[in-house]
Amino acid sequence: MCLFDKMIKYNDLVLNGYDDWFLPSKDELYQMFLNKSAIGGFSSNYYWSSSEYGAYYAWLQDFGSGYQYDDTKSNDSRVRCVRSF
Repeated sequence: MCLFDKMIKYNDLVLNGYDDWFLPSKDELYQMFLNKSAIGGFSSNYYWSSSEYGAYYAWLQDFGSGYQYDDTKSNDSRVRCVRSF
């Protein structure tokens, strides 16, 4: 599922009674990487951020290495929705 499809799907996400989930920015996702042990549930894969890099690209966070990359939005990667606090 490409990023666009995932954003539409998770825009309507209702989980544990909450419906205010969103796809984190690349900076928010990096903070999640830095605290991944405390948060839990991450695999050592790429996760999409909501931060775009032009019309056809968005930023990914690599939860294995910590690096961030831009990639075409049509590529398949994981997402981790969050709520504000």
